[in-house]
Formats: sequence, C-alpha cells, structure tokens
Amino acid sequence: MTSAEDRKPQSDEARSVYDPEITSEFAIPDGLAVPKGVGGESETSSEFAVPEGLQAPEGPAAEPEGSAFSTPRTYSAKHAPPAFTPATGVPVVSLTKDVPWQDRMRTMLRMPVAERPAPEPLHKEDETGPAVPRVLDLTLRIGELLLAGGEGAEDVEAAMFAVCRSYGLDRCEPNVTFTLLSISYQPSLVEDPVTASRTVRRRGTDYTRLAAVYQLVDDLSYPETAFSLEEAYRRLAEIRRNRHPYPTWVLTSASGLLAGAASVLVGGDAIVFVAAALGAMLGDRLAWLCAGRGLPEFYQFTVAAMPPAAIGVALTVAHVDVKASAVITGGLFALLPGRALVAGVQDGLTGFYITASARLLEVMYLFVGIVVGVLVVLYFGVQFGADLNPDVVLIIEERPLWQIGASMLLSLTFAVLLQQERSTVLVVTLNGGVAWSVYGALHYVGEISPVASTAVAAGLVGLFGQMLSRYRFASALPYTTAAIGPLLPGSATYFGLLSIARDDVDKGLVSLATAASLAMAIAIGVNLGSEISRLFLRVPGGASAAGRRAAKRTRGF
Repeated sequence: MTSAEDRKPQSDEARSVYDPEITSEFAIPDGLAVPKGVGGESETSSEFAVPEGLQAPEGPAAEPEGSAFSTPRTYSAKHAPPAFTPATGVPVVSLTKDVPWQDRMRTMLRMPVAERPAPEPLHKEDETGPAVPRVLDLTLRIGELLLAGGEGAEDVEAAMFAVCRSYGLDRCEPNVTFTLLSISYQPSLVEDPVTASRTVRRRGTDYTRLAAVYQLVDDLSYPETAFSLEEAYRRLAEIRRNRHPYPTWVLTSASGLLAGAASVLVGGDAIVFVAAALGAMLGDRLAWLCAGRGLPEFYQFTVAAMPPAAIGVALTVAHVDVKASAVITGGLFALLPGRALVAGVQDGLTGFYITASARLLEVMYLFVGIVVGVLVVLYFGVQFGADLNPDVVLIIEERPLWQIGASMLLSLTFAVLLQQERSTVLVVTLNGGVAWSVYGALHYVGEISPVASTAVAAGLVGLFGQMLSRYRFASALPYTTAAIGPLLPGSATYFGLLSIARDDVDKGLVSLATAASLAMAIAIGVNLGSEISRLFLRVPGGASAAGRRAAKRTRGF
C-alpha cells in the first residue's frame, strides 16, 4: 500500500498550487503538468470536460449558449420529429379525414401535451406561415362566436385548437370560461410563449351563424383546402354580417305558437291555445322593448312572464270556463331557459366547472326573473279573488295524436326562435315528436315516474342529435335544443309559484324542486345520449386508454 508521502506532487509548481496532503484517487499523478493561471483555487472538472488537445467546434459568435432544451442544429421544421417521447411510447391515434374534426380535436385536447402524436405534415400556399398573433386573433374571434351562440366549452376549445393546428401552431393551449377566451402558443421550450385573450360581452342565439362557423372550421381543418388567413378573415366577416334568417314578426308569431302548443300539451283547448298565444306574443314584444332600452335580461324575463299570467288570472276572474292554469303554463314554456341549462350541465359533466357554474348561475337569475314576474301577477290575482287552486292538478286527457302534434309544433317554433337553418327544422321537429312519444309511453302508459321518463326521452334526443350532427359534420345544438322543448317543466314551475303566492311555501318549494329535478334530468339525459352515441361512432384514439382521459380527471382523492 502506497503511503501519503509517495503520492505527493513532485514539481515545485504543482506543490505551490495543490495541498500536499491530498490522499484520494483524484490526486494529480506524477509527471502530469498542471494548467497555469488558476490562482490558488481548485478547478472543478468532470467526465464531460473536453480533453486537452481536442478542439470543440465553435458556433457563430452571436449564437447564445445552448442547453439540453435548445433546438438541435439539425432540426428541420418541414420534417420535424416528435417533440416528446413518453416512457410508454407515443399513443397511436388515427386522425383520418373521414372523422369529424370535433372528434379529432377533442381526442388531441384530452391528451397531455407530452403525449400528443407528431403533427401531420401540412401544405400551405405560404411556406413561411402567417404571423402568430394574427392566427391567434382569428382563433379567438371564431371561439367568441361559438361561445356566444351557446356552444359547450369543450367544443369551443376543440374548434380553437383545430384553427390553430390548421396553420401549423400545434403547441397551443386554448382555455375557455364563461366570458373569457384565451390561448397560448409556445414555439419551443426556450422561446417565450405568445398569449392572447378575448372577452365575450354580448350573447345572441343564432344557430344559422353557429352552423356557418362550424363549416368554416371544417374547411380550415383539412390541408387540401389551403385557406389563406385573409380568406378565413373574409369568410368570418361575412358570417358576422349575415342577417338573421327570420324577421322579427316571424319570431313573435313563433313565440305565440309555442305557448299555444304547450298549453294544448298540458290539456288546453282552442280558447286556451289562443289566450296563451296572445299572452306570449305580448310578453315577447314587451321584452323586445326592454331590450331596446338597454335593460338587463333579468328584467326582460320578468316583464315577459307577466302577460300570460295576467291573461290566465283575467280569465279566472271573468269566470270563463277554461283552464287558466294551462294558459299560464303555456306562457312559461316560451321563457324557460332550457338551452342555457343543457349547456351548463354539459360543461359540468365534461370537467369545465367554472363555466358550468357561471351558466347555471345565469339560469338561476333568469328563472328568478320569471318567478318574480309570475308571482307579482298571481299575488294580485289572489287578492282580487281569482280562484286559483294549486291542489287541482292539470288533468291531461289521453289525446296522443293531439299531444304528439302539439309537441312537434312546439319543437318547430322553438327551432325558429333559435334561428336555425331551414334544412334542420324538419329534422328537429320529428325529433321533438319522438321525444314526447317516448315520454308519454313511459309515464302515462307505463306509469313510470316523470323524472325517469324525462331522462330517457332526453337521452334519445341527445343520441339522435349527436348522430345527426356527426353525419353532417355540424354542431349538435340545432338537433337537440329545440327537441327538448316539449319536456320542459312548465306545469311544475307554475304550481310551485302558485303555492308560494297562496302562502303555502312548503308545497311550493316541493313543486319547484320537482321542476328542478325534471330540468336536471333533461340536461343529464341529453349529455348521456351524446356520450352513448360515441359508442357507435368511430372516434380517434378510441382503442387506447388515452382516448378518454376526460373520464379520469378526478377520482375523489
């Protein structure tokens, strides 16, 4: 064994730099020259140091020092390798053109960024690509139209991701809340991200415009179309400038026919039909007047709910032998926010809890506005001696043909109020008739509870609507929203309000809870039907576990 004295450096120069008492395997061997200029401080080295005599290639003088995260010099944008390779490998996802872009983009969004497959080669007219801020601005404008039209948050994010990806911005992350849209794009791990946002300040129901935006995103999502950014902006401007497909007088007439059809659906006759239609049209005109004065939607719903209730109370005070309850119930059908309710529950079920909470809060405010308007009229009606008895439940006679016809008319007029395309009105009308037929068969013939019957009927609506939308590569809202109109809980809402007006708060709250249960059954049924439809459709990534990461976001612990 060698002693410490034998391992001491022998040169005077090395002895002046290093401690002579070093006794480890890292000591300087005899005869090895020590580099000069260290000034008495020890030099840290490793196995990664460049050996002496080896000249390392030097890059350009202006190039910053690279790191493990910098882009290799051999990197090619046209033939880019996968940015990340997970330990489990890259999941195999088929992004074929015959699958709707909604399913392809939703599959990509539900994967973490590190597990998304390599981008497909895109061929654009401009090889250099458009400016990133302009692409993000176009994406936000398209997302704004979709969110303002009532589309779900997940579908809005899928559309935004599809637009960015069509212009080569694959490393982007869209984020959607109730009133705020934002998107972030990071070119690489060593470059600063580019983030843009847009606020949705005005909402308007126009499913024709919604379908046009879906068609634009569909055209942009395929490389063969080769849309330039200027052409996309031009088409988007045309969509925003387009007038509504139906004039104002048609919308007012549709509101009256909807209320009349709803009154027949709950047992009304011809006089009730006319009275409910007049009340709804008057309420619609008053709401338009309030909107023109800039009043919020809460007051618009409050004013719109008063005329149908006032006509029903007036018929009772005048001792006209009609079902005044059917008149008021028909008027409520035209005001219940079924569209916002379905969208809110859908966002909650898909994991967008902030947006879902905001949508449901909006539904609550609108519903409270309806409650205030009806309660004011009912209170004065009871004070004037109107014989409105909440214990007398509407006796719905078994008139299947009349009721199916009324449900189809209700869905038809609801579709007109939603400004749907004329080509979709017939389909949604038939879907509404099927929904009421299933509900009537389960509830009146099978004697199943109304909540369960409503959920099953709404599930069929969602199933048919989702399959039709995938067949036409369009949104599912035009095929489902109007079809759930006959299932809305108008009568339960009315009897709850009437009980509260007669100081029977407990019974009123029970009836309103029943109405809320029916509304939730509609929303959950529509969403469940949409999810079941995916079992029969070929979805990208469906064979892998990564295809449905949304179902594993939370496990309760």
